[in-house]
Amino acid sequence: MDYITIDSKKVPIEGEKNVLSLIRKAGIDLPTFCYHSELSIYGACRMCVVEDDRGRIFASCSEQPRPGMVIRTNTKRIQNYRKLIIELLLASHCRDCTVCHKNGMCELQSLAYKVGVHNVRFPNTKEQKPLDMSSPSIVIDPNKCILCGDCVRTCDEIQGVGAINFAFRGSNTQVMPAFNKKMSETDCVGCGQCAAVCPTAAISIKSNVTAVWDLIEDKNIRVVAQIAPAVRIAVGDHFNIPKGENSFGKLVAALRIMGFDQIYDTNFAADITVLEESAEFAKRLESGENMPLFTSCCPGWVKYCENKYPEFAKNISTCRSPQGMFSAIIKEYYKEQDEKEGKQTVVVSIMPCTAKKGEILREDNFTDGRQDTDYVLTTTEIIRMTKEMGIQFDKIEGESADMPFSLASGGGAIFGATGGVTEAVLRHLSAKKDFQTLQDISLVGVRGEDGIKEATVDFNGRELHIAVVNGLANAGKLLDKMKAGEASYDFVEVMACKRGCIMGGGQPGPAGPRTKKRRMEGIYRVDASSNIRSSDENPAVAALYEGFLKGKEHKLLHRNLHE
Repeated sequence: MDYITIDSKKVPIEGEKNVLSLIRKAGIDLPTFCYHSELSIYGACRMCVVEDDRGRIFASCSEQPRPGMVIRTNTKRIQNYRKLIIELLLASHCRDCTVCHKNGMCELQSLAYKVGVHNVRFPNTKEQKPLDMSSPSIVIDPNKCILCGDCVRTCDEIQGVGAINFAFRGSNTQVMPAFNKKMSETDCVGCGQCAAVCPTAAISIKSNVTAVWDLIEDKNIRVVAQIAPAVRIAVGDHFNIPKGENSFGKLVAALRIMGFDQIYDTNFAADITVLEESAEFAKRLESGENMPLFTSCCPGWVKYCENKYPEFAKNISTCRSPQGMFSAIIKEYYKEQDEKEGKQTVVVSIMPCTAKKGEILREDNFTDGRQDTDYVLTTTEIIRMTKEMGIQFDKIEGESADMPFSLASGGGAIFGATGGVTEAVLRHLSAKKDFQTLQDISLVGVRGEDGIKEATVDFNGRELHIAVVNGLANAGKLLDKMKAGEASYDFVEVMACKRGCIMGGGQPGPAGPRTKKRRMEGIYRVDASSNIRSSDENPAVAALYEGFLKGKEHKLLHRNLHE
């Protein structure tokens, strides 16, 4: 077996593509800004530089390992080199760290401490640039950008959107949309994956925390919260709770302490989505019109399709997302009570997704001209509110959500992972609901992290061809194949973020391979422990259809595409 020597330790080469991977395998955590295993090698930040036995300094992320290499990772030269890089970055960086929302989680701040930078010798002569607040999902602060390029490559390589890139040269280089446009004027879908990989706060989530605190203070407002499936397995990350553990009960308890009036589970609305989308699919399958059916749960995907592949927009399901359905039901449910009590009901949804902040502003998601979801708080925002309140999240006892809109099936829970919507629909369409049948459905090929998954299942003697896609660049590849006639499907699920909502742009980070794996496992554990596994077996949903919803199904559950 071939080896390289790293700090006097022999490390075997076992297919690693760069020296950095071998260094980390040796138990040494080299600092990086621009390296992500799922992105192309950029080698710009130079933080991962090492020195070989000939005195050559090079970036370990872009160097292929060769047998016999002898490498040192922390010589005096390397130490001074890294300190100088950090100093230069800080010299042109906004240093209002104490009021930066990423204070304590900033990678630049962390590495400055790690490499021993205690003083910045160079003045910041960089011209202060205005913030771009035009997007409902993210905020761009060019004064905090360190030009690592992570956001640019993520937007291009993972999402296939390309809304931002480098502009100008030298010290004037800036990450921005083309032609100095605002983010709201680009093809940005609001997925927030750029914010998720940004090591500073140059791109951050647009916060609605202050507005929600104000609502809670107003006694004439009924503040209703709904909690999405993927939130519960990530919200505990910053509170010493094991990765992927279901913290739904603790979150409900925390929201009650904060002052929310009613707290419900969005999984309930996911069950309704399964019924509505399945019915729509059956109708299209019979008529053959606008096939395949594309899922509509992910607003990032919907906007991507409308922007880049408008010819497929008619194939997207007319169903609202679970968030949209739930909010419309809640507003209608409390309508008469609000009139009697002289109150106003406001819906705040707690989501793993930044694109949801844009979805609530789309008029096709309004009911009779009324915006149904008033505010979206991401998982990171609700973590911030928990900390502001001083709630000891890991110590409080869990509580149950309010009825009647919190009884949900395991099929609703798995919406948070790629393939979950498809699996929930297949469970509903299956004549049998026994354990063995559900296990067989889980093995048809819709689970897992692969960017594009294909499956074939039998439905009433007909062979259905299904595709499950995560990551918008993968969606683009699939749609190009469909346009070229190289692929044909009956049902296609698309989620904008890789691995689905569990890795949404509003989830806490950084999230390495272990966290990603445990979040997905956590979602399926919620499903496995559910007493109800199929959406059509949810008695609360059945009661809703037989009573309150009767005659209002299209108005409250589908997008008003023709208004």
